[in-house]
Amino acid sequence: MAVIDIFNAAYVKSEEVAALVAAELGLAAVRDAEILSATSERFGIAESRLHRTLFGKPSVFNSFTHERERSVACMRATLAEQLRRDDLLLFGWTGLLIPRTISHLLRALLAADLPFRASVATATEGVNAEEAMRLVHKADESLYTWTEYVCGGNPWDESLYDVVVPMGKKSVEQAAEFIVDNARRAVLVPTAQSSQAVTDFALAARVELALAEEGHSVGVEAKNGVVSLTINKNVIMLSRLEEELKRLVSPVKGVRDVVTRVGKDFYQADIYRRADFSLPSKVLLVDDEREFVETLSERLTMRDVGSAVVYDGKQALDLLQEEEPEVMILDLKMPGMDGIEVLRRVRRDHPNVAVIILTGHGSDRDRETCMALGAFAYLQKPVDIDVLSSTVKSAYDKVRAS
Repeated sequence: MAVIDIFNAAYVKSEEVAALVAAELGLAAVRDAEILSATSERFGIAESRLHRTLFGKPSVFNSFTHERERSVACMRATLAEQLRRDDLLLFGWTGLLIPRTISHLLRALLAADLPFRASVATATEGVNAEEAMRLVHKADESLYTWTEYVCGGNPWDESLYDVVVPMGKKSVEQAAEFIVDNARRAVLVPTAQSSQAVTDFALAARVELALAEEGHSVGVEAKNGVVSLTINKNVIMLSRLEEELKRLVSPVKGVRDVVTRVGKDFYQADIYRRADFSLPSKVLLVDDEREFVETLSERLTMRDVGSAVVYDGKQALDLLQEEEPEVMILDLKMPGMDGIEVLRRVRRDHPNVAVIILTGHGSDRDRETCMALGAFAYLQKPVDIDVLSSTVKSAYDKVRAS
C-alpha cells in the first residue's frame, strides 16, 4: 500500500478529505500535531517552542544555537519511525521532510483560491470576512516560512507534489476519490528499492540528529549504509572538521562508511560554526551607540558567544515577545525608554533572562536601583572584554542552573 501525504492550505476542508481517504483505504491518519507531540515527548522539547522554531521566522540567534536545525533533525527522526508503517496517511506539512527517493509516497496538495478559503474560514471560525482573510494570510505566512526553509520554494509550487486538488472546484467526496484513485496506481506499489529508501532516510535522520546534538549542522544523505556529509560553509581547518564529523558518525547504528565533501556554498563568506552548548549563544545587546554595540557584538562572537543587537528599549521588549535571550547586556541612558525601565519590565515579565547593566553614565544610586530590581551585574564603560565575557558566562551558568 502506498503511503499518502496530504499537504493542505488552511481552510480547504482538508480534515473531511483526509478522513474519507483514510476510511476508504484503511489507513491511519497521522497529523502534524501528532508528529510534533511525539517529537516533543521523545526529545524533551516543548511543543509550543518546537512549533515556533519550525514554522515561525528564524531566531536572530539561530546561527549560534542551531535550534532550527536540531528541531528539524528531531522531526525527521520521528517521521522515519512513522514511515515503517504500511497503513499511513500523513496529514499536514511535515511530510515535506521526506525525500523523493521514497517512491511509494503519494504527495497530494489540497489548494483553493482566497475567496473560497475565506468563505470556509468565515463558516468554521464564526468570524466576519475581514477577520477570515486575516486568518488565511496568517496561516500562509507560516507555510511560506516552512517551505522556504525545507524546499527553497513556496508552498504552492506544483513540482513539490504528485497531484494537486483544486478544492474550490471539487467537492470533498470528489477530492477524496481523486486521491484514492491515484494511490491505487501500480507505480506507487512499494518495491525493494523504495523500502531501502525508507531505511536510508531513517539512517540519515539518526546521523543528522547525532551531529545536531554535538552542535554540528551539515547536509546528510545515506545510501545502503554509506553516509555522505556535505559541508556548505567555509571552515579554516577542513580536515580537522572532517575527522571530527567522521568520528561522531561512524558509531551510529547502520553506518558502514562515511564520506565528506564540500558543497556549492563552501566558498561563500559565511563561516561554519559549531554550536557550543557550554557557552551562551543568545545574548541580546541593547545600546543606542551603534558603532560601540556592533563592535562589542563582533568581539563576543570571536569568543564564541552568540549575540544579537537592538538599539533602544522598545526594540528590546518587542524582541522578547518573540523569543527570550539567555542574557541581556543593557545600557542605561537611551532615547525614549531608559535602561532602568527596560530592566524593570524584563525582570517582571521575563524573569529567566539575566540582565547585565553596562553603562558609561550611571551613578551610585543607579547601581543600587538596578541591583535592587534584580540585575545580575552592574558594569561601567569602558569595560575589559575579558571581564564582560566572564560576567556573561557566569550569568549564563546561573540561567542554566535555574
